Amino acid sequence: MKDESGLKGILNIPLILGSASPRRKKILRAITQEFTIFCTEVEEIHDASDPVKTVVHNATVKYAACRKLNPEAAIIAADTLVWFEGRLIGKPADLQEAAEFLRAFAGKSQIVFSGIALGMPGADQPEIRVEASSVQFKELSDNQIQEYLERTMPLDRAGAYDIDENGKLLIAGYSGSYTNIMGMPDEVVRDWLRANWITEPTES
Repeated sequence: MKDESGLKGILNIPLILGSASPRRKKILRAITQEFTIFCTEVEEIHDASDPVKTVVHNATVKYAACRKLNPEAAIIAADTLVWFEGRLIGKPADLQEAAEFLRAFAGKSQIVFSGIALGMPGADQPEIRVEASSVQFKELSDNQIQEYLERTMPLDRAGAYDIDENGKLLIAGYSGSYTNIMGMPDEVVRDWLRANWITEPTES
């Protein structure tokens, strides 16, 4: 467990982010500095026929693992996957697979799904939110793909890319939540934190 600040929100409730993702940490830190990171290993599913079921299940089991050891905390857990031509795309196994992903994406669109599980202290069953964003890729040459992979470490990113890090090299446009494409929609998280008085309701 890694403590980000040692502080608590305005209701004196500790807040936990159940993820080691640097991008989710960055998104939450833009909303509040007052949280702790807590990560556990869980068994995830990947059902290409139902991307919503997949991200909801995975976010829920991450939440449950955090809740078991942190009964007095507010918890946020999330799962993000790329749905492309009937397939669920997770993190690439290696650079070769990362290049194969990007080559397949070139000139085409995909949907990024995130499931978010949120719960106040003592809530065994979290509130669930699902967000979907569409991403349109540029036509890409092998040289452009190689340049991106040299400039951006792809192995811990669903789909082998990060819209927020050199994304302009790959992405022609998107619709929906930008931060959802990064890994966690800040709009959903911000509203939930305000509604539960974990952060100031007037915060911009």
